[in-house]
Amino acid sequence: MPRTSSTSSTASFRAAYEAALGQWPGPVEAVDLPTPYGVTRVNRCGPAGAPPLVLLPGGGATSTVWGACAAAGAARTHRVHAVDLVGDPGLSVPAPGRPIRTVGDLVGWLDAVLDAVVDGLQDGLQDGPGPHGPVTLGGHSYGAWIAAHYAARRPARLRRLVLLDPTQVFAGLRPGYVLRALPVLARPTPERIRSFLTWETRGAALEPAWLRLQEETARFPGVRPVTGPRPDPAELAGRQVDVDVLFAEQARCHDSGRAARAAREALPGARVDVLPGVAHHALPLTAAAEIARLVL
Repeated sequence: MPRTSSTSSTASFRAAYEAALGQWPGPVEAVDLPTPYGVTRVNRCGPAGAPPLVLLPGGGATSTVWGACAAAGAARTHRVHAVDLVGDPGLSVPAPGRPIRTVGDLVGWLDAVLDAVVDGLQDGLQDGPGPHGPVTLGGHSYGAWIAAHYAARRPARLRRLVLLDPTQVFAGLRPGYVLRALPVLARPTPERIRSFLTWETRGAALEPAWLRLQEETARFPGVRPVTGPRPDPAELAGRQVDVDVLFAEQARCHDSGRAARAAREALPGARVDVLPGVAHHALPLTAAAEIARLVL
């Protein structure tokens, strides 16, 4: 559910954002990274010298969705860098006249983000990763689609790729899901957002602060997300990057079993699992312990 940047954010949105961020294990360092496409907000936690874990949220979810994963153990062994997507709700600010329109733009934007992440590591490590990586890159949903495209084009920058219920990578979206999401995308309201999430997650108990923040995203004017072809699995299969894929068994957006079979066929060297009893939008929150174990 993409919207615009912090230039249109309200005081209530910022308050909800800070409340969701307050659920993270402290201390949390908020940094604004300059990129050709605008300033990107990244929330960091974990040991400064630990291996970097860069996490991209699903559309509209904000970087705050990764707090549960960090608290479940990821931030004990990694330096977590959770990113607000430029153009989505959050505190990233797009550059005037330089919108992200294509997959190539997304790759260029993420290049700049990883440059800043690795430069920061070099400042604190004697034997850290080189100027072109490697890092572990993870993403959920739309963020996984971005991460998969990036891995296919920049494999040398990555040590590992973690795809969490990726959409439009191994399977298309179910028509019923799209129809249910259209009113939320076309005219979002807090009530419509809550109703959609309740339906998709099958009534799962979501973290109240994060749910409040999701409702606040209705106040952001709509921005068209970058769309394009699916990442070519053959490109991923030929790269020297470890790949882990975790599907949500109760996802309504796609047939997770069919998507998992397609992932195993396309990436025979990858670890592919289906997590039972978890829905798509709830995955980073309700399956945080499983995700942290996967990262470890």
